Amino acid sequence: MKVAALIVAAGRGSRAGPGAPKQYRPLAGEPVLRRTLAAFATHPGISAILAVIHSDDEEAYRKAAGGLPKLCAPAFGGETRQASVLAGLEALARSDPPDLVLIHDGARPFVSARIISDCIEALAAHAGALAALAVTDTIRRGNDRLAGETVSRDGLWRAQTPQAFRFEAILDAHKKAAGGNHTDDVAVAARAGLEVALVEGDEDNIKITSAADLARAERMLNSRGETRTGMGFDVHRFGPGDHVWLCGVKVPHEAGLVGHSDADAGLHAITDAILGALGAGDIGKHFPPSDPEWKGASSDIFLAHAAALVRDAGATISHVDLTLICEAPKISPHTEKMRTRIAEILELDITRISVKATTTEGLGFTGRREGLAAQAIATLILR
Repeated sequence: MKVAALIVAAGRGSRAGPGAPKQYRPLAGEPVLRRTLAAFATHPGISAILAVIHSDDEEAYRKAAGGLPKLCAPAFGGETRQASVLAGLEALARSDPPDLVLIHDGARPFVSARIISDCIEALAAHAGALAALAVTDTIRRGNDRLAGETVSRDGLWRAQTPQAFRFEAILDAHKKAAGGNHTDDVAVAARAGLEVALVEGDEDNIKITSAADLARAERMLNSRGETRTGMGFDVHRFGPGDHVWLCGVKVPHEAGLVGHSDADAGLHAITDAILGALGAGDIGKHFPPSDPEWKGASSDIFLAHAAALVRDAGATISHVDLTLICEAPKISPHTEKMRTRIAEILELDITRISVKATTTEGLGFTGRREGLAAQAIATLILR
């Protein structure tokens, strides 16, 4: 039995405020859409995943989805959600059509493995399945913002996704309903006379629509995990040269830094801080200075490796704080470029990166301008 997940992610998300479409906004360090795709990619019952995206978002999708298993080439969406779903179903039909399909909103990153499994199981006896929650609040009509009559909540359910179907049945239903503007797939199925079972949803299976939803999602993630902090420290002495590499930025100076790699003390300290929070040793354990392979190497390789270990552990980097300690060169003109480069390597929002500098008031080896030091703290959330 082949089961595909069809992830609808072609919307513009204007209600989330200015910026990238909501599905590509960072959520605890990872794009919303990546978290959604990963929920299906890690489920053993899912055979293939196809995302429906906007034609302007190919590069954003590539970055968000990079490295995840089971992904098919994305399809481009239409003017409405219904048109986008049909485009995705037709793309699945052209390759290796599945037996079952779960249609899910790209902006619902907290779908659980239990919901996915329950939807698949329901299709053994029904043509469709809908994750939903029974309405428990009192429902009233409102007129000009005044409370009106009470509406009976008996039999009322709040629809979520995934909405699961036998593939050929929902493909045929969508083709017959083409040109309409149904807001979910159960409406399309009902129009075709398909029986859809209700599957218990989850209050955490929220759809991110607004900036407030993003903030709520951040709080949900942070409340679920264990917070760990790691510290890194690195020193390099000055030697011949006319520049130093700090945080991936070339900074002009009257000397260079001496080291086996490019001697980027800033990136080395951050790498050690992340490895420390993971309990994964230090940079020398992963990249021994005795190994000629790393002679002159760019230190972004080391930091990217640490970031990959974080992802493999199912963790996220919440914040990085770096202090560079030297009398010279002057750091402040370069801090924004440094923050930007660190954020790029770690694939984080720049607001999660802090870079600052201080001196030792002429004391010690940094005060004598013999070299510089870097100290970093990294905060991780482990789930």
